[in-house]
Amino acid sequence: MPIYEYECEKCLLRFEVKRRFGEDGSSPCPQCGNDARRLFTPVPIVFKGSGFYVTDNRKTFDHGTDEAKRLLDESKATKSGSDKDKKESK
Repeated sequence: MPIYEYECEKCLLRFEVKRRFGEDGSSPCPQCGNDARRLFTPVPIVFKGSGFYVTDNRKTFDHGTDEAKRLLDESKATKSGSDKDKKESK
């Protein structure tokens, strides 16, 4: 059976109630008998295994391949081209 957390609207007492899924959701405060509202709290999530970090899925290139050299040259050309544009705009 799930455990639900409630907070009294008058005395602000927090308490837990074990209920079945089909039961009524309202619950009186055990201290003062006033109405209590149900609290919703985030569920803790634990990520296990690979694939959850940036470093897990990073593409690695062998710098000796033609594809890696082409990409490296393109990135250098783009960077140097943007530097020239900055100097010309001044």
